Amino acid sequence: MSQPRRVAIVGAGPSGIFAAQALTRQSDVQVDLYDRLPTPYGLLRYGVAPDHIAMKGVADSLAKVFATGQTRFVGLVEFGTDVTRTDLLGAYDAVIYAVGAADDIGMAIPGEQLPGSESARAFVAWYSGHPDASVQFLGDVRTAVTVGVGNVAVDVSRILCKDHDELATTDMPSAVLDELRGHRIEDVWLVGRRGPLHASFTTHELRELLTLPDVQPVLYDAGLDEIDETDLDRRVRGNVEALREAQQRVVPGATRRLHLAFWARPVRIEGADRVTAIVLEGTRLDEDGRLVGTGVERRVPCELVLRAIGYRARPLPDVPFDEARHVIPHVVGRVTEVTGAVRPREYVVGWIKRGPTGVIGTNKHDAAETVEALLADLETTGPSIEPVDALWRRLGLQPTSYGDWERIDAAESTLGASRGRARTKIEAWSELLEIARARRTPGEASDPR
Repeated sequence: MSQPRRVAIVGAGPSGIFAAQALTRQSDVQVDLYDRLPTPYGLLRYGVAPDHIAMKGVADSLAKVFATGQTRFVGLVEFGTDVTRTDLLGAYDAVIYAVGAADDIGMAIPGEQLPGSESARAFVAWYSGHPDASVQFLGDVRTAVTVGVGNVAVDVSRILCKDHDELATTDMPSAVLDELRGHRIEDVWLVGRRGPLHASFTTHELRELLTLPDVQPVLYDAGLDEIDETDLDRRVRGNVEALREAQQRVVPGATRRLHLAFWARPVRIEGADRVTAIVLEGTRLDEDGRLVGTGVERRVPCELVLRAIGYRARPLPDVPFDEARHVIPHVVGRVTEVTGAVRPREYVVGWIKRGPTGVIGTNKHDAAETVEALLADLETTGPSIEPVDALWRRLGLQPTSYGDWERIDAAESTLGASRGRARTKIEAWSELLEIARARRTPGEASDPR
């Protein structure tokens, strides 16, 4: 009896899990989802805003792939450090890279490196309970400025504007809630280089932000009266309508102000030892449609600047990388050299395949395209050589399993229940590892095939 075909997926976020779903639904392929964390779900766990509980429910659907018997979670194994491309290609019939985009794009302006100037990605990681996140301190912050007009910028601004009692029911770690409870931020700015027609946020998220209780919206340079809605798509039209309503909104007794500054770009951040202000320059489109500065500046005193202007992927060891586009080069999901030659048995899905675009559901179609190519190629390739258990023994790997994640999941639910919540995230590496390694005997790992 021939051994089953095996596929390794590097990255256990939504794109990797969608690929596993597509593989197991169409074939009897055995799939191992590798991740450096002891928890699956990637940005679904550590990127979706904690107060968007319905979106987090997507994890329940994704979890079904681990119940099929064809898919395993292989946690605490880092690609390039614990296991290499050569290792995986020696033990699996194919490898899919699904690592996402871990770096944020900088603004490249003076003062950006000052304390108090950070990426929104780092801020999101903190309030989402990522074990690698740096602790954020908001005690001295009165004004926060978020640069960017996408959903990440909207999420960050909403968390800063929202009343603590509304956040207390989320799965945020207790230390995060304590910090948010104590902050005294009165003004939150959302800054976009272009106008409302060019913003990438979705209408639901924008409207949610603009209608927060006790928050007074203030719009600058939106030019809403000059916008012709005739040829606008549904999303942009909805955004314009939401902004027009916000422009007319009066919130008696507002405790915070939300400033939306369109047609403005940061040109420098001021401060000696930390951020004290950001300077914005007005912008416009020239006759060729290029964004240019007007020379008119506005200085906004602030103590916190969060950039949310985009993400990009990092190169993986020994894997081709397009340095200009920050993606793995490919043809319909098949990894190629930078010269265009296809690398056999290597594939890519998600943001590292197409760039940081789309929502979580976008990854489903993206994964289907790659899996179709992979399954077609499996018919013409020979089986893998080294058994996976032999690979793990040779490398000294002791990965965590989905069962270990379930113990973490249960512990977070128990912790949440003790505090009147559905869940409280455990963010410390030491606690996560202690729970994941519980009931293990020395040298024991999850059962390899």
